[in-house]
Amino acid sequence: MSVKIPRALTIAGSDSGGGAGIQADLKTFAALGVHGMTVLTAITAQNTVDVTAVQDVDVDVIRAQVKAVAEDIGVDAAKTGMLHTSEIIEVVAEEIERYGFPVVVDPVMISKSGAALLKPEAKDTLVKRLLPLATVVTPNAMEAEAISGVKIATLEDGRNAAVKIATLSGGAVVVKGGHILHREGKAVDILFHKCEFTLLEAERFETKDTHGTGCSFASAVAAELAKGNSIPKAVTVAKEFVNNAIRYSLRLGSGSGPLNPMANLWNDAERSRVLTNVGEAVRLLESCPEIAPLVAEVQMNIGMALPYASTPLDVAAVEGRIIRLKDGVKATGCPGFGVSGHVARTILAVKRFDDSIRGGMNLRYSPEAVEACEAVGLVVSSYDRREEPQEYKEMEGMTTYWGASEAVKKAGRVPDVIYHLGDWGKEPMITLVGKNAVEVAEHAVAVARKLA
Repeated sequence: MSVKIPRALTIAGSDSGGGAGIQADLKTFAALGVHGMTVLTAITAQNTVDVTAVQDVDVDVIRAQVKAVAEDIGVDAAKTGMLHTSEIIEVVAEEIERYGFPVVVDPVMISKSGAALLKPEAKDTLVKRLLPLATVVTPNAMEAEAISGVKIATLEDGRNAAVKIATLSGGAVVVKGGHILHREGKAVDILFHKCEFTLLEAERFETKDTHGTGCSFASAVAAELAKGNSIPKAVTVAKEFVNNAIRYSLRLGSGSGPLNPMANLWNDAERSRVLTNVGEAVRLLESCPEIAPLVAEVQMNIGMALPYASTPLDVAAVEGRIIRLKDGVKATGCPGFGVSGHVARTILAVKRFDDSIRGGMNLRYSPEAVEACEAVGLVVSSYDRREEPQEYKEMEGMTTYWGASEAVKKAGRVPDVIYHLGDWGKEPMITLVGKNAVEVAEHAVAVARKLA
């Protein structure tokens, strides 16, 4: 028996750089578990810096593409992106009316580089023909200004623009704040739906690598609508999805690099592999009796982060830690995510400097252990907890981030070993880091045997 998969259609232009347009839409559809289909409206020659050429697709071909997918495969929801001319908008509007599927309208007007993706005379056609058919309209602040005539500088301005656009459209409106609407370090979007406002807040990242944000947001909303979710649910999921994609945006090209809509998918794909790696590392440690003297007073743990980890919930470690026995060590629980504090924060702290570092474990400190680390060829660095600024001490978990930064700065690179001599009420500690948990365990075994 086959499983029915939700079907989402993007009606948009192609981005030869792969960061926006139908390329970003298809990545987003795949990451959110829907089958993606395309109606190509224009071919662009573009990269992270500029759009250098645009070739519109013949309107009869656009119409034929919609018919081909709608009448055979079916469309649960669609989104529109770049619709360059009035003629293209008219044909797309006719086909949406013909087949009646829900549609998210992303009123694409200008590219990230400033190139016009909507001809000036086509704006009225977009407003009069397409917006009234929209289930959701997702303008950014600049597009919302152009459509509503409301200058947006505050959240109240954004609300007024959303109401004005709602009078022109047939559905909900999301005014995306981007770098205009924000408060207390949060990026704020405004959802206006059924005469009610909802503010959608997420962490704001200082990065220029946001190419494709609008495309991915609209296609994420469409994907969730295709699954049968409500508009508020779809918009909330899309906000979280895009925020994570921006967090792990890709530093490609010399201009505005693309966001990374595959980050969530790659994380999910790695979960089983990470748990397996931590399990193998534990078995390696348990097979080495010499490890026992390296267990700290607070016990020992070993962990590994997902490739796009952002919190300790994205780091797998041993639940209950690893304890010392008279003839070796023993894990008191199974590997799981979100079960480690110190080791997880150390891995995340170091990962900021080198994405390939995903494993870590703690050892009991002694001068002899540090010497053994150096003797087996590991790069060692340290930090002094007594020098930690007071503002970091007052924030939970920030000591680890500050200390890792100091150790990296001191070594001139990410070291294999970071240690500190403790502070009032804090045990001195050694932390090993590496590309994965097994590599770190191998280093620990080498150090233990050197000491023995």
